[in-house]
Amino acid sequence: MFEGQPKGLFALALANTGERFGYYTMLAAFVLFMQDNFGMSGSEAGTYYSSFLMFVYFLPLVGGILADKLGYGKMVTIGITIMFLGYLLLSIPFGAGNTALWAVVGALGLISLGTGLFKGNLQVMVGNLYDDPKYANKRDAAFSLFYMAINIGALFAPTAAIKIMDYGMNDLGWSKADSYHLAFGVACVSLIVSMAIYFASRSTFKHVEGNTPKKADNKAAAAAVEELTPAETKARVVALCLVFAVVIFFWMAFHQNGLTLTYFANEFTEKTTTGFLGTLFNVWNLVAVIIGVYAAFSIFQSKTSKAKAISGAIVAAVLVYLGWQYAETSAATIAVDAKYFQTFNPFYVVALTPVSMAVFSYLASKGKEPSAPRKIAYGMLIAAVGFIVMAVGSMGLLSPNEQKVAGEAAQFVSPSLLINTYLVLTFAELFLSPMGISFVSKVAPPKLKGMMMGGWFVATALGNMLTVVGSMFWGDLSLTAVWGIFVVLCLISALFMFVMMKRLEKVA
Repeated sequence: MFEGQPKGLFALALANTGERFGYYTMLAAFVLFMQDNFGMSGSEAGTYYSSFLMFVYFLPLVGGILADKLGYGKMVTIGITIMFLGYLLLSIPFGAGNTALWAVVGALGLISLGTGLFKGNLQVMVGNLYDDPKYANKRDAAFSLFYMAINIGALFAPTAAIKIMDYGMNDLGWSKADSYHLAFGVACVSLIVSMAIYFASRSTFKHVEGNTPKKADNKAAAAAVEELTPAETKARVVALCLVFAVVIFFWMAFHQNGLTLTYFANEFTEKTTTGFLGTLFNVWNLVAVIIGVYAAFSIFQSKTSKAKAISGAIVAAVLVYLGWQYAETSAATIAVDAKYFQTFNPFYVVALTPVSMAVFSYLASKGKEPSAPRKIAYGMLIAAVGFIVMAVGSMGLLSPNEQKVAGEAAQFVSPSLLINTYLVLTFAELFLSPMGISFVSKVAPPKLKGMMMGGWFVATALGNMLTVVGSMFWGDLSLTAVWGIFVVLCLISALFMFVMMKRLEKVA
């Protein structure tokens, strides 16, 4: 799985892991912070959340256009510095007045701008590593690994937010509202780590930073750029725009994990659990599962008996550890924190990436691997199934407004509903997101790579802006109807992809 990849992939992936850890630590607590600190309603907090996500994913278009002219590495460096300043401002407790609100808005603006310069251009650099014919057939696998690294950062973020807030309240005596700022401060530290990794390993990817070459090298650089006719360029741009149109609705649905699915976790999910489910609310148990999965794959992929034996021993140790954890906690009552549910998506991504890569590798060996556009269409169908799970699981529950005034008659469901939903939605994500990014990096006209990767994020931005639709219906409408809206959108998007498939596969 890791063999044959350029060293620059791992360097860039680790740099992104640190940045994503900080980002998701902040995001795990953001809407709850806006409610607790400023007394906002779910809809008001949702407006700030969706607007922030929109700018985070819209500004990579600007960053990409600048990078096509000035260099990807330069924009990445400037971007991560601006992000640091944003997180630093967000970590300062200004209280709950207008000054505090404007400080939050300013911090979000800096984080959005910095991310716009950093995120898309880092991914362009990853794609550029695979313009080398030696690595060309490993592009899809590379972006799966890169995506996995992103989610390693996201995996620990909710737990970090919870533990740090607990420290602020219990050890420092801070109020709940002020303790959020400690969680935001973690992002500052994570960005310092990210910057250290980036600059320490720069020699492995400096050749793909895209800096403007010296005049003496201009002719050679120009010759190295693939030349396309205007018609070919147009065909590629049109194909990418069709994909962008579809992923708008995927991200609109998927990013309900930080909005209505978080509201559901907070308002409709039981606050405690026991038995097997209880063991899942410990991030180290999830890490153990991940280690066990990778060790199990290593048993089959290792080339020596010694390596196979070591992998087998690791699997056995993981099973013993998980058995001990179950014995220790099966009878205990485990608290269920709404923020923790956002751990499950990155956990599934990291744990299932080798599974998806093995399946696609097997299909490729048989000449039956689906094209990237077809994988995206399948992802939309799987996303629809995820929201069907939520719709069925929510049948008979009160509406959100009824739940707020129900008192002892309030209705709650097992945490397993959300855990299973995140599993299905993660399968959809693995089909769509890394494959979509790989498709963009492959199909984008060479002179428009930054802009086209920015276009992918603009589509994500529009989807994030539309996440607010979920919070607008979060009130009197039945929960089954709320989830049904996203089922329909995902199915329509999948149908559109299948209708346009021949055109998309022509340029793939």
